[in-house]
Parts: sequence; structure tokens; C-alpha cells
Amino acid sequence: MRMSAVRAAIADAARQVVMPAGTAKLTCSGYVPDAVTHPHFFVGEYSVEFDKAMARALDEAEFTCRVLVGRADDRAGQEILDALLDGSGPASLKAAIEAARGAPGEYALGGLADDLRVTRIQGYRWYEHQGTQYVGAELIIRVIGKGAPS
Repeated sequence: MRMSAVRAAIADAARQVVMPAGTAKLTCSGYVPDAVTHPHFFVGEYSVEFDKAMARALDEAEFTCRVLVGRADDRAGQEILDALLDGSGPASLKAAIEAARGAPGEYALGGLADDLRVTRIQGYRWYEHQGTQYVGAELIIRVIGKGAPS
């Protein structure tokens, strides 16, 4: 798997959410941004387990992604974040990202991976990014794909 391409594809998938009425559009990036335009989703750290199958047939990556929402109003920000963290629905990041799995028999992320799954949400809390406070959470995404180029 080409990690930079996979990161960009995850961000593209997240961009498909439909934000609640009256909320700014979700901005997304496949990398940790210098500055955040909230609400913002980005792909952060990742780890890779190589050689899950013989002959470089399969690697497994785990991506830690973050979503940050402005906190002008504490309750409203958390309600927006909750909608993004729902397991289903138009604003669900899980639903939007897992839609990039493709149809049965298709590769995920436009052919970049064999499959992916949002496995959990963690770290629901206040985050500081470049000196500004946001309410946010982390999404953990597991991606499996070929270890060696095709």
C-alpha cells in the first residue's frame, strides 16, 4: 500500500459527510494540518504490521484520525461532534469512510487497499491545535492491502 495515497483517499471519503443544517462544511486532509478550519477531519499517525501473509501478500495499517470542532458554544460543538461520530446517518464519518469499501468483490479506496473498517472512537476531549482549543475525538481505521506493488 502507498500510505500517502491511502491517507488522501480516507480524507476524500470523509469529505462525503452531510453536515447538520446550519453547520459549516467539513474540511478534510490526509495529513496533520498546520492550521485547522473547523470542523476539520484529518489523518494523523499510523502504524503498519508487515507480512501478515507470505511473500508480501498482505500488510495491515491502523490510522489514527482526528475530527476537531469549534467550541464557540460548548454544547453546540459537542452536538456537531456527536453527529460526526454516530455509527450511521448522513453526518456519520464511519458511514462515509466505510462507503469507500466499494461493492462486494471490489477493492477499497478506489483500488488502493483490499478492505478497511472504522474500528473505534477514542479520546473524546478538548484538543489544542496551534494554540486554539477544539472539542474532538479520534477515529481508528484499520486498512488491509497488498504489501508489495502489483
